[in-house]
Formats: sequence, C-alpha cells, structure tokens
Amino acid sequence: MTDDHSSIDPGPKSWIDKIAQVFSDEPTDTKSLLELLRNAEQDQLLDADALSIIEGALQVSSMQVRDIMIPRSQVVTVSSDLPPNNIIELVTKASHSRFPVVGENVDNVIGILLAKDLLPLILNGNTDKFNIKDVVRLATFVPESKRLNVLLKEFRETRQHMAIVIDEYGSVCGVVTIEDVLEQIVGEIEDEYDVDDDSYIKKFDEENHIVKALTPLDEFNGYFKTEFSDQEFTTIGGLVLQQFDHIPERSETVSLGPFLITILNADSRQIKLIKVTSAPVNIPKM
Repeated sequence: MTDDHSSIDPGPKSWIDKIAQVFSDEPTDTKSLLELLRNAEQDQLLDADALSIIEGALQVSSMQVRDIMIPRSQVVTVSSDLPPNNIIELVTKASHSRFPVVGENVDNVIGILLAKDLLPLILNGNTDKFNIKDVVRLATFVPESKRLNVLLKEFRETRQHMAIVIDEYGSVCGVVTIEDVLEQIVGEIEDEYDVDDDSYIKKFDEENHIVKALTPLDEFNGYFKTEFSDQEFTTIGGLVLQQFDHIPERSETVSLGPFLITILNADSRQIKLIKVTSAPVNIPKM
C-alpha cells in the first residue's frame, strides 16, 4: 500500500489562501492593484464597502487640499471684535462646531473657536468679562498643495480637526477639516444633521429642521403648515433651487416664505440636504 499524497484533496481553501491567490501576480502600479482588487470583489473575496474604502484610501494619496477644501467665500468666520451675544447668534445659526476667528480681515486669522467653548458664556450669561481671545485655539495653516494623506497624518498627530488653507502668496483661500479628508476614504459621514432613510424631516431644535431636498412638497406643506405650489416643482429641493437660480454650495442661504434656507449638503448637480429655520412666533398675552 502506497501513500499518494498528490491525490489527496487539500479541502476548501481559507479566505487567506484565496486572497493570497489573487495577489499571486504582484501588481506593479496603482492601476494594476485596483484591477486586482476589483477582480477580488467580483470573486466575492472583498465586499463592495471594503473595496470602496480601499479605493478611497488609494485616491487620497494623489489628491491635494485644494481638491476638497471649503473655499474662502463659503467659510463662516467670527470677527474678534464681535459682541458676545452676536457671536452666540452667529454660531447657533451656522450650526458648525469650529469657526476661524479673524481680525481686520479674513487673511488675519487669530485662531479657531470651538462652539462648545461658548457653553460657559451661555450658561452663566456673564458677557461683560468675555474676551474671545481667551477661548480661541491655536490655528493650523496648510498649503493648498499639501497631499491629503500627509494632512491626515498631521491631523492625527496634532489632534486637530480643522486647518486654514493658504495659497502661495500666504492669503487664506479656504479651510479643510478632518471630516472632509475621511469622507474621501469612507464616503459621506453622517452627523447630527443627517435624516434617517425612512423619513424626510428631522426636528433639530425649536427653530430649526433638517430636511431632505427630495421631500415632496405636499409632505413639506403638511408638516410646516405652508401652501407652496407643487404645480412646477414636486420637491422642496426644486423650489429652493429656483430661489437660488444656480446650483448652490454648502452654507449658502436664501429666504423662502417665512423660512431661512441653509444648504447643508449639495454637489455639482443637485441639492441634497437643507436646514429650514423659522423665526419664533411671539403670541401676545391676552
């Protein structure tokens, strides 16, 4: 009796063996690597989400800050000489967590204001002794040509979440956040303004609602007790787009009836998410 090991079935391969087989022909560049990864996804060795993240991570190394930064014209800044109550109002309406604090002009950035640092001022109500320069954080400046993978590493090492972007002449041309970089890798990151998939409208506070642009006008009218016509547009996004007369970008605002509309998310083709702000109604006492 002889042992013929060559005829023995080694059994099903493990997932490690399968992936090793995929990379048996070593890729020589990013293009060939992506091709191998996509073949692995087709062979169900990688799921679609994992492939998307890997593609995003590879893409980041070839992108620069200027590709994803929020341009100067859309940056919400806080003037260092603004009265405390006005600062609170501005921060509340903008609904961001970080704000560049500027001096005489936008190019004179003093630091970064974190919205949470205003909580003591709001709770105590003592605005007389408030000096914004006492609460601002040190600002980080980066050139618009910096690679995103390098910027992400710096964000991690310094534990910063926002950087001021400057051009070759030293002028401020925008800001970039760690979320902007991460979204290039993992896709859009949901935050407190995102609405559940099964709903169109989310109440944020007494004056503000987060609304999907695809919300049918009849549902919008029913919720807010308004009477916007749906003869020309069937969604609130279409109606808002008409008010702008162009594809708006993030943080742009426009008035619509009794509301102030702020763009929270949009791309080059459509509006995706808006904030609907309504002034509180003062009912006179009888």
